Amino acid sequence: MINKALRILIADTQHFHRMKIERLFNSLDYYRVAPVQSLAELLALVDYGCEPFDAIVINADLAAGSLDLLGFFLDNPQVRQALIYNERTAPLQCAAGFAQDNVYISPLALPGLPSIKQLMAVIDAPATRADALARRPMAAVRGAAHA
Repeated sequence: MINKALRILIADTQHFHRMKIERLFNSLDYYRVAPVQSLAELLALVDYGCEPFDAIVINADLAAGSLDLLGFFLDNPQVRQALIYNERTAPLQCAAGFAQDNVYISPLALPGLPSIKQLMAVIDAPATRADALARRPMAAVRGAAHA
């Protein structure tokens, strides 16, 4: 089941690219999407946000050497997963790949539906029974344990 409360941030200087990526998320029933057009806007939202972003999809050209995106996203408590696209240093042998557990890098100029689906499969994976029990109120867990 899709978690419609997931927070998604799209960062690209081109309005058309932001719209196209947002529509990809919308086609998968994700609507809590915030588009930004500058690195300053992204940094402000990430640094001063009250809750973490579940996914950030960013054009590598947005940083243009002013910020190490991989270093910024690795172990950042405000970012669960990141997709950096249009990354020229990404291996060209494969379409895309994980640099670390929470950062996905793609040499593609614009992510397509398969890239977005793969990203969301990691983020919005079905909860296991143990996870479901951990989220339930303690009284409900005790009742389920005795059933």
